[in-house]
Formats: sequence, C-alpha cells, structure tokens
Amino acid sequence: MTKNKQDTNPEEIDETVETEALDAQAGIDELEAQLAEAQAAVLYAKAEGENIRRRAMDDIDKARKFALEKFSGELLAVKDSLDAALAVGNADVESYKNGVELTSKQLSSVFEKFNITEINPVGEKFDPNKHQAISMLENSGEPNTVTSVLQKGYTLNDRVLRPALVMVAK
Repeated sequence: MTKNKQDTNPEEIDETVETEALDAQAGIDELEAQLAEAQAAVLYAKAEGENIRRRAMDDIDKARKFALEKFSGELLAVKDSLDAALAVGNADVESYKNGVELTSKQLSSVFEKFNITEINPVGEKFDPNKHQAISMLENSGEPNTVTSVLQKGYTLNDRVLRPALVMVAK
C-alpha cells in the first residue's frame, strides 16, 4: 500500500524536515571546519615561505660578509712576514732582499690558492680586454704587439681585476 501526500501525518513531515535540517547543519558545520583547516594551512604555508625567504636573505648576507674570510686569513701570514722584516733592528740589504723574496713567494702562493693570476703580456698581441696601452712606440716590433709592461695586470678566475699597463708597437 502506498501513501500519498494526503495520508502523511503532519508530525512525520515535521520530523523529516527537522532531520533534513539537522543533516544540512551537520554538512555546513563540516564544511566550515574544512574551511577553517584550509585557512590555517594557507597561513602556515605563508609563514613557512616567509621564514625560508628570511633565512635565505640571512645566509646571503653572511656569505657577503664573510666571503673574504679565507683570503684574509691567508694574507695575514704575508702581513706578519712584512711586520717581522720591519722589526729587525740591524739587518743588511741582502737579508732584507731574502726576506722580501720569501714574502713575495708567500704572496704568490696565496694568489695561486685563490686563482689570482698575473697578466704579463710581453710579446703578445695587444688585447684591450686585458691590457691598457699607455703609449705606442715607432719601429719597435710587430704592430699591435706589447713591447713592455709598466705594471702587471691580474685576473681572478679568468676575470680581469686590473689590466696590465703596457707599451705597444705602432
């Protein structure tokens, strides 16, 4: 036997509506809880991203600040050698010369360790990327060839720190 709407009891209708309302409210509550959870996750991700960015900036600042620490430490030994030479009271020219030679070797060792190389281009073709011409000399060899170096240049990992000051054949 089937019931039609007219046979339905008003109390049953109220119960059905109330049950559906409770189910709808439970669904809304669940969605609100999921929304709050998603908002918290977004805030957490945002905060974590900001912390990572801040830590990266701190690391970059430290790297800039202490980039020369090893190089500076190596140069201290050269400075100590120069100070020791100046502290000698009664030394002759030969002992000073020997001390300067040892200090120069020490400095060359530091340069080698940190890939600083000398540009000494006598006899090479003039290269404006590595050389700075001070003057040109007439009839002193093949044109555009470096004839003498007035001041050596230096590179750091193949990047010019200071160009060599040179005289070039005209």
